[in-house]
Formats: sequence, C-alpha cells, structure tokens
Amino acid sequence: MKALLRLAFFSMLGLMTTACSLLEVKLESGVVPLPQDQLNMRVFSRDFSRSFYSQVEQTADQIARADLDDEDNIYLKSNALMWKIYSEQALQRSIFQTSPVAAMVDTWALTAQMKDFYETGAGKELFGDHQGLAIETSKALEAEFERTAKGFLPRGDFNKNREFIQQYAAAHPIMDMTFSRQSAFNNWLAFREINEFEAVTTFGSVPEVMSDISDRMAMISEQMPKILGWKAELYAMHSNINADEVQATLVSISETSARFQQLMAQSPEMMQNLAVDMRRELSPLLQQLSDSTDDKLAQLSVERQALELMIKNERQALEEMVARERVAVAANLDEISKHTVEVVFQELTKTLKSLILYFVLFLLVVFFAPLGLGVWLGKRMGNKKVNA
Repeated sequence: MKALLRLAFFSMLGLMTTACSLLEVKLESGVVPLPQDQLNMRVFSRDFSRSFYSQVEQTADQIARADLDDEDNIYLKSNALMWKIYSEQALQRSIFQTSPVAAMVDTWALTAQMKDFYETGAGKELFGDHQGLAIETSKALEAEFERTAKGFLPRGDFNKNREFIQQYAAAHPIMDMTFSRQSAFNNWLAFREINEFEAVTTFGSVPEVMSDISDRMAMISEQMPKILGWKAELYAMHSNINADEVQATLVSISETSARFQQLMAQSPEMMQNLAVDMRRELSPLLQQLSDSTDDKLAQLSVERQALELMIKNERQALEEMVARERVAVAANLDEISKHTVEVVFQELTKTLKSLILYFVLFLLVVFFAPLGLGVWLGKRMGNKKVNA
C-alpha cells in the first residue's frame, strides 16, 4: 500500500512539474546570472580557503609540538588550538557571504588583520619564542591573497582596494584570540563611494545559487568535525580528561564521519531523515560541549589577565627598585665628589703655601743677599782705610 501511495505521489509530482514548465521558464528567465568577474572572485576565495586552512593548521601544530618537555607548553598548545578554531570560523563567516565582492573584500581584510595581530598587535607575544612562525604564515597568506587578487583586478582597482585594506586593518585591529570582528564590506562601500542598494544587484542564477550552497555544505561538513575535535581537545587540556581517551574519541568520530559520508552517497533519503534525527539528539550534547568550552576559555582568559597583572606588578616593583638604587648611587656620587673637592683644595692650599715660602726665599737670595754682601764689603773697606 505504501508503495502504491508513493508511486501515485511521484506521478502527480511529475504531472505538476510538466504543467508548470512555462512558469519555471518564466522564473528562470527573470534571474540575472553573476558577472564573470564575480564568479572568478567566488572561485578564487573558495580555493584560498583551502590554502588558509592548510597553512594555519600546519603552523599551529608545529608550534604545539615545540618544547614538549616544557611545563608551560600547555599555554602554547591552548593558543595554537584557539588559533585554528577561531581563525577558521572567522574565515568561514567572511568567505560565505552572499556577495562574491563582499567575500573577497572581507577575506582580504581578515588576512591583513591577522598579520597585524601577530606582528604588532595584541597577539604579538602569544607564542613566545615561536611567534615568528605565526607572523611568517600570516604574511604568506596575505601575500598569496594579494598576488591572486592582483591577477584578476584592474591595476587601479587593486591599488585602491589595497589602500582601503591597510587603513581598515589599522583602524579595526583584532583584539584577542576569538577573532571577533565585523565585516569590512560596508566600510569598503563608503570608501569606494558606492550606494549599498547598488552594491548587490543579483544573487546569480539558480544553478549558481545551488552550486554556492553545495560548496558551503561541503566545506562545513569537512571542517566541522575538525573544529569540534579541537574544541574537545582544548576542553580536555584544561580538565581532568585523559588525552588518550580524547584522541581515541576523535579517531572514532573521524571513522564514523567517513562511513557516514559513504552511506549518505548511497542512500540520500534515508540519510536526510537520519541527519534530522541526529541533529535533534545531538543538539543538547553539542550545546553542552560548547557551553563548557566557552566556560573554560573564559577561565583561561581570566587566568591570562591575572598573569599579565602579576607581570605588570613585578615590572613596576623592579622599576621602583632600580629608581631607588639610582637615587642611592646619585647620593653616594655627591658625597664622593664633595670629599674629592675638599681633598683637592687641601692639597692645593699646601702647594700654594710651599710656593710662597720658596718665593720669599728666592727674593731673599736674589735681592737681599747681594745687598747685604755689598754693605759688608763697604764697611770692611772703610775700616781698612781708617786703619791705614
């Protein structure tokens, strides 16, 4: 009976589809397809996302594997996991915008903001001695995006867009590892003096819209298990869960996901119903996991702030100690200078006294001695004359 009902339903659906063929032609003919340059922007942005995921994940894993014997390595691992989680989520928000132009501009701005965040911004000390790896990867991603965008944008438009991106990244920096940010598209419209009602004139034809949705679903299904795994690992890192158990769970999730994709390809209808049931059953668990992860991240943020405050207080105490030592050295220097001046003046006084004495003796010898000798000789000569 069910088979007959299903056959009748599909027969009526075919008749309705045939009867409404004129309406379908009318609807399809009224849709304006995307311009070729915007289609190129969409394809380029989606291709760039794969390079972004690969380079960020490789660099973050390289940082997390460094200094395995260091007790503070959990800090590097946490930051590396948060970089992968939040940067990829931010890229998905940027790249999955409806307008290809908006996606291109916002993704470009994201690469510039991430580079400034790790090079000179609030995240310039998150990875310690390995900070250069994050800076190098961020610069490479920005350069790769600019190099490809330069290939399909006119030279004048590319220079104007790059000028806007530099100004926007400097005025709207990323402040923390959550990569909280707003889309740069509205600011770009104001910079280029484009009316927001004229910015998006079409969403594309029906095949283009369906292709866009298919790309989104494929990328989400590919990235969501990894992001959930990283969040679980981050949660386990700051709780009492065994890391081996988490790793085994992640492997099981990966294998289940692979079998799930094979089954989905074989039976789309059954998998659609199964997806609805799984969403209903897993939503509370995922929400609980997300809330617990957010709590741990908030706790980690509070601990980081406390550590920064402690470092700041120690730095202030060190500066005060150096200032006190400088004052004490200056005081000792004044006393030493005063004593030196006194000793110099005493020695100078003795030297002057000796010089005066020698000068008086010199005068006596040079002037008075010949005079006295002459007087004595005169008196002697006078006495001789008198006796004669």
